[in-house]
Amino acid sequence: MYVDGFVVPVPKDKVQAYKELATIASQVWREHGALSYVECVADDVSHGEVTSFPRSVLAEEGEVVVLAWITYPSKEVRDACNAKVMSDPRLQCDPENLPFDGKRMFWGGFTTLVQA
Repeated sequence: MYVDGFVVPVPKDKVQAYKELATIASQVWREHGALSYVECVADDVSHGEVTSFPRSVLAEEGEVVVLAWITYPSKEVRDACNAKVMSDPRLQCDPENLPFDGKRMFWGGFTTLVQA
């Protein structure tokens, strides 16, 4: 299994708009080959002294952190899926009108180490 993970700050007053976008994204990713798509809003996350989820995205007052992951059967399926997703018209958005700050979002692909 291969996993894409990402963390993003979302203004609290835009969580519903973010959820609507994420719902569409979940459908698009799964239609193009993802096995699962999960997005979670932080509700028990402290602002650590050295590092933490809020610090990782420079979360500001009035923002929550979203942790998300997408699973695929392999990296090859992920690469093909993401190429299709990026050109899917349902996810073509004006970057200035997104319900989150994409500049503070981070993401990456991961090979599964343990799966139970």
